[in-house]
Amino acid sequence: MEAVLKNLAHTAELLAVAAHSEVVQQWDQLTLSRAFHWARYCELLFSRFHTNAAIRRVMEQQLQLTGESLRAAIPAHTELSFLDLPRCQNLLLIGLLNNPELPCSIMKVLFDPAGPAHTAHGEYGDVTGLCSHIIQCRSACKVLSPLTGRSTVGADAEVQGGMLMERLDALLSRGSDSRRAEQFLGSVHRGFEAAEQHFCLVIAAALLTRTNSAAQTASQVFLLDWLQSEHSVLQHMCSSLPAALLADLAKEHHKFSDAYYNVLKTWASGLEYDVNDGDWVQTSTNCTVTFQELTGRFLALFESSPSVKAKTEHQLHALKVSDGDFDDRGLSVWGDLLLAINK
Repeated sequence: MEAVLKNLAHTAELLAVAAHSEVVQQWDQLTLSRAFHWARYCELLFSRFHTNAAIRRVMEQQLQLTGESLRAAIPAHTELSFLDLPRCQNLLLIGLLNNPELPCSIMKVLFDPAGPAHTAHGEYGDVTGLCSHIIQCRSACKVLSPLTGRSTVGADAEVQGGMLMERLDALLSRGSDSRRAEQFLGSVHRGFEAAEQHFCLVIAAALLTRTNSAAQTASQVFLLDWLQSEHSVLQHMCSSLPAALLADLAKEHHKFSDAYYNVLKTWASGLEYDVNDGDWVQTSTNCTVTFQELTGRFLALFESSPSVKAKTEHQLHALKVSDGDFDDRGLSVWGDLLLAINK
């Protein structure tokens, strides 16, 4: 029993280290697997002894003593109780994801979409793709729950967007230095190289996540600033996502509204009127957006909210006036856009 209590105390210490210590910077995949091995060990202890009153009492006393010692060293530590043992793996994962010192290499292991590989007998269990598995489970719950409204971004993107916000909250909570958060977002973006549109959906989901604290609001502001600095991502987002979803983002965030309008303005500026076809055609080789598509996107902005409509309409009228304020078709793309929208 002495060995069991010692292992229990060490696992409680491990959870504290995972959540609060800079030591995780040195973790590799083997260390990660060992950590989850000990978390599973505690889950098995609960399963075996939760009905044995005498042993349970001894284990509770050990956890209390360990918790007091940890709180003295780590004031932010939350004491592990006997009833927490069945979810030790979950607590370990949450602690790691909320620790801003967790290296990107470990994040990649946890989010590897390939999923866990088979391990030989006697080895520590492979935790590759553990978060990807959780994303699939949470997505299934959202799809199956009769109380959940229909997602505009999809269940997978909604779950990943929420997890992205949680990680940014943790990284930005240590002060004003945003370098680690920038590195993290860059790593996530590279991980989605083969699925750029899904990455844009994840960003949209993160920005539409309801904020309950100043930290979450700060994370969304940071994400918006990052998006404006990554022009290619913003361009892809504005061209690939549905007009209604982009309008929702513009309604929620003034910064996104301004950035989105500037992209639409650039696209419209690249249009020239073709007298033979009687239509506006795109002259830029970097853009394939048609006049009809632009009209639909501006119309969605008009319909999103009265404030967005008033602001966008004022901007289009100002551009029309700068073109000469002509009402005849084919003389100003801004005048023709207003005409098409107001139909």
